[in-house]
Amino acid sequence: MQPADLTTLVALTHELNIACVPARLEQVHQSDRHTIHLQLRTLEKKQWLLLSWHPQAARLHLSAPPPKQPDTFTFSQQILHQVAGFALVSVKLTSPWERVIDLQFAKRPDDEVQWHLYLEVMGKYSNAILVNANGEIVTAAHQVSSKQSRVRPIQTGDRYELPPALLEAIPSLSESFDSWRDRLILIPKEIKRNLLSNYRGVSSSLVRSLVAIADINGDKNVADLNLSEWEVLFRAWQMWLTCIEKKEFYPHLEGKGYALTPSPSPKEGEGDKKDFLLAPLLPRGEKGLGDEGNPSLSVNDFCDRYYSQQTGQVAFQQLHQQISQAIQNQLTKLTIKENEFLDRLKLSTQADDFKDKADLLMAHLHLWEIGMKEIKLTDFHSEAPVIIPLDPTLNAAQNAQSFYKKHQKQKRAALAIAPLLESVQQEIAYLEQVSTAVSLLEQSELPALREIRAELAQQGYLKVTAEYAPRTKTNNKGGKNKNNRTKQEEIPDCHRFTTPNGFEVWVGRNNYQNDLISFRIAGEYDLWLHAQEISGSHVLLRLPAGAIADDQDLQIAANYAAYYSRARQSDQVPVVCTIPKYLFKPKGAKPGMVVYTHEKIIWGQPTDLR
Repeated sequence: MQPADLTTLVALTHELNIACVPARLEQVHQSDRHTIHLQLRTLEKKQWLLLSWHPQAARLHLSAPPPKQPDTFTFSQQILHQVAGFALVSVKLTSPWERVIDLQFAKRPDDEVQWHLYLEVMGKYSNAILVNANGEIVTAAHQVSSKQSRVRPIQTGDRYELPPALLEAIPSLSESFDSWRDRLILIPKEIKRNLLSNYRGVSSSLVRSLVAIADINGDKNVADLNLSEWEVLFRAWQMWLTCIEKKEFYPHLEGKGYALTPSPSPKEGEGDKKDFLLAPLLPRGEKGLGDEGNPSLSVNDFCDRYYSQQTGQVAFQQLHQQISQAIQNQLTKLTIKENEFLDRLKLSTQADDFKDKADLLMAHLHLWEIGMKEIKLTDFHSEAPVIIPLDPTLNAAQNAQSFYKKHQKQKRAALAIAPLLESVQQEIAYLEQVSTAVSLLEQSELPALREIRAELAQQGYLKVTAEYAPRTKTNNKGGKNKNNRTKQEEIPDCHRFTTPNGFEVWVGRNNYQNDLISFRIAGEYDLWLHAQEISGSHVLLRLPAGAIADDQDLQIAANYAAYYSRARQSDQVPVVCTIPKYLFKPKGAKPGMVVYTHEKIIWGQPTDLR
């Protein structure tokens, strides 16, 4: 993921000053520990401004409304308490070549500034700090003690000081070609390293873009560049400075990141392979954001799409790994416990053997002699010789009583272990069901993965946090309102497909959705399908009243049930099909676990959907 550099911040602050200034601050919502959303109302509309101090993705831009979840962070509440109702009157960089954005708030657009919300975009040192008119820090996203930083502690009540100024040279359009080249050629290193170390505002992504425009190798030593290569690189440099001066930017994907300078012409055979993200982005189309008659992409829209996608992928991967690891750890523990119970059950099969030995001893007490460690007797039924070990400190009757006690103990153990083993096996089946749901999710399905996280937290497998707290609704009296919720209020974001005859097929992405479509959404005319004795998604073939699904519709639904199961790599999978009224959820059963009757078997073919 590419961090926002100075060029990006210049473009974003320019657009925000046009689109959001002046605007009234109405709400503040913190969606996670690195991101807040400010709701701004202009004369035309409401907009949400995202501010992030994420170590890898610190930035600010307009965004979609934040997710509807509880805000339990004090930082956002303090900003709301102090600044709500004030007008945002300016969004600017504190210095033309520094990555610190100053959001200024006043009572009215023409009044003096009362509040400053500073966003420091500085990699792992990124921060957001609220400062009053006197320059005192009121609150900060990250408090930095004097022990953590002797140079610049950040504590509530301290005076706010800007980060130490950079020492590199300031880029300028007026700098001559000879002066620019002399500065870069002074130390014989790679050209990309010298560009980074000699000028302010230059990032790795910008260097990558400049050398691509100049069509030179960034790893080439400055001493090896010829005059023509220096000249074309200087033209690319001047073009970048012109973009900043005129506030004209051209957002596009480039390699592993993006660039805001004009993209280089594609080489022969490359075509438009880098433009796959540009199509869904909306044109800017607002006066002042680009040359008239040349609608270019809004940098805010571009950054919103790019960082939403990238941070979503990172969040999905981290959460996916966390959930998978937790499930695997728990399954390992349960498997060990299951094996222990099975071993103890095997021992319990010896209970009758203990009783037979005791009976033999009682029938042959006269053959026992003092000090015997074993005795050889003939079995009553098979007439085979049986060697019975004896405790030499006990007589024959006492040894027989010892075997009777072992017999009773093993019988009691079998009765006690059987339900425990069944419980462990049910828990293993549940976790395998969750594991299958997790493995079938794609990176675009982060909300479904978060629902699984909330489910596992509710079941006690993961630590409960406010961000992933289980869903509940309350009635007017403060109690949970489970029975008054309508089906329309609970439409899940499940997979939806259509059969050749136009019937919908709903497929749950997780156990929350499985329960919802099986017990809340399913109608009396629908058909329910699931891979037989294989963990997988619940599938609902939606049928209107009086409609009858033909064999083709049933086969398609069965194929989806097979595809969204642990057996999706098989050629054929047995799929059970029944009507919803024959579905039952045992008392105390975990999410997604059901019992069904009156089923018929359809052979699903997941390979037909690949």
